[in-house]
Amino acid sequence: MLEQELDEPLEVPQRALEVDLAQAFSQLLFRASLLQRLRGDEARAARAAQRELLGLLVEVDDALAALGLDQELVLLGRGSGIDATRRRLLGKLAKAGVRPMRLEGLAADPALSEIVGGEVRPGLEPETVVQTVVTGFFWNDEVLRRAQVVVATPPPGPAGPPEAAGPPEAGGPGEPVAVELPVAVDPPAAVAPPAAAPPAAAPAPTGAGAPGAGVPGARKGGAGAAAGGRRRRRKR
Repeated sequence: MLEQELDEPLEVPQRALEVDLAQAFSQLLFRASLLQRLRGDEARAARAAQRELLGLLVEVDDALAALGLDQELVLLGRGSGIDATRRRLLGKLAKAGVRPMRLEGLAADPALSEIVGGEVRPGLEPETVVQTVVTGFFWNDEVLRRAQVVVATPPPGPAGPPEAAGPPEAGGPGEPVAVELPVAVDPPAAVAPPAAAPPAAAPAPTGAGAPGAGVPGARKGGAGAAAGGRRRRRKR
C-alpha cells in the first residue's frame, strides 16, 4: 500500500505553477543583499560606539593614574584602593582587546605617538622615545589613542669661530641706501661760424673812370651842349 502511494506522482498546486521562478529568484537576491547591507551598517555603528566607550574608559584610567599620584590620598590610605581599581579596569580593557603601548627605547613613529618635548641624550639616536607623558593604547590591530612622548635630542655642537663682519649690505633694515643720481651734463656750446671778411674797397677812378664818366646821362648831356654851340655859330 505504501509502495503504491510512493509510486504515484505528487500533485503540484496550481499556485506554484503560476510563479515566475526567474522573477522570484531576483527578488530573493535583492532582499539578501539589502539584508547584508543593513547588517554591515549596524556592525559599523556598533563598532564605532564600542570604540567611543573604550576611549572613555582609557580616559578613566588616566584619571585613576593621576589620583594615585596625589599625596593627600596616599596619606589617607586610598592609594591601594585606587591601584586595585585601575588594575581591574585594565584587565577588562585587555579582554576587549585594548592594551597599552610600550614605546620607550623605540624610534618615535608619527602613527603611534606625538612628540611633546625633547631631552639631550648623548648616547641615544635622535627622536628615540625616552619618556611617555600620556600612554597610548592599541585596540586589536588599530590605534585607539596615540601616545604623547618625550624624545632624545643630540647635544649642541661646539660653537664655531665668530665670522668676520663684512660690509653692511645695502638696503638693510634701518640703514640709508645710497642712490647715485645722474649728473647733469651741459650741452656743448654752439660754435659760431667764422665772420665773413669785408669786401675790399674799389680803387678811386681816374681819367675816363672819373665820376660821371661811366654814366650814360652825363655823356648825352655833353654831346648835346657841343651840338648847340655849333648851331649858334652858323647863324651868326
